[in-house]
Amino acid sequence: RYHPPMTHATTWYRRVGHTSLAPLRWAAAWARIVFFGSVMVVRAFSPRSYGPETRYNLARHVYLDTAPILGWFTVLIALFTLIITRIVIVTSASYGLSQYALEMVVRVLVVELIPLTAALFVALRCTIPSGAALVEMRRIGHFRTLRRRRLDPIAVEVLPRLMAGIFSCITLAALSCVVAGVLAYLAVYGFTIAGAPAYTHMAGRVFDPMFTLIFAAKTPFFAIAVSVVPMASGLNNIEDDGSVHIYSNNGDSLKRAKEIILGMTKEITVGELYQGTVVSIKEFGAFVEVLPGKDGLCHISELADFRVNRTEDVVK
Repeated sequence: RYHPPMTHATTWYRRVGHTSLAPLRWAAAWARIVFFGSVMVVRAFSPRSYGPETRYNLARHVYLDTAPILGWFTVLIALFTLIITRIVIVTSASYGLSQYALEMVVRVLVVELIPLTAALFVALRCTIPSGAALVEMRRIGHFRTLRRRRLDPIAVEVLPRLMAGIFSCITLAALSCVVAGVLAYLAVYGFTIAGAPAYTHMAGRVFDPMFTLIFAAKTPFFAIAVSVVPMASGLNNIEDDGSVHIYSNNGDSLKRAKEIILGMTKEITVGELYQGTVVSIKEFGAFVEVLPGKDGLCHISELADFRVNRTEDVVK
């Protein structure tokens, strides 16, 4: 079942965010995200969260969020590694610092760029669309349907997506770091083991205990952050009964946002008057976008109070 304390806390965060000044709204938003992340950590380590439906959805999302992008993301990182390595080596040689070139490549690529790139890539490719999917599920009442089946929607739909995002981010980052390290060696020493002692000595200098601890903590932190934030936003912006909360300190922006949301959910009714934009002109009339993503035909005989010979004479 869905835990009532989470609902009450979320309502409190919304009330503070809606009625307070900008700093308090910012603090309330982050408090909501931290609270949601804490709840999901507890759920993730609870064996009771992993029922048959949860295990199935977890396996499915892990595959869908990782397998399709693993290969070409690795290829992208490989090309990026070769380019960066070449630039650093040539630049270092011109300044007489060749002995530091490989160490710089490993520090910049493996420790800094690759974990951040993997996190951003997973966010754009997986976790943000998953957050949007949660919004749509709540809007159409899918969570209520799960509850009627005595299933926990947080465990069945939210937890698998969050865990899959974390797994995908860590997997992409780990594999890409290995590939970058191998390619950096090949770019400097080629296909020979002669440079192995120097390379391992350099790696030992880079990955000292403190540096390794920072790297080991950074990658999971990025993975958790890019997974928790979109899910928390998806669960906060819309209620289970389909109602959407819109907050703004600008009246015109609030009105415009309301019109957009109503246009996305409203159905076209026969006999009602609409104001739309002409999107296509034909010999027999014009197609008009009545609502966002919904077009209707206005016949040439209905374009004006007089006889219209050509559609282009009235609309464009």
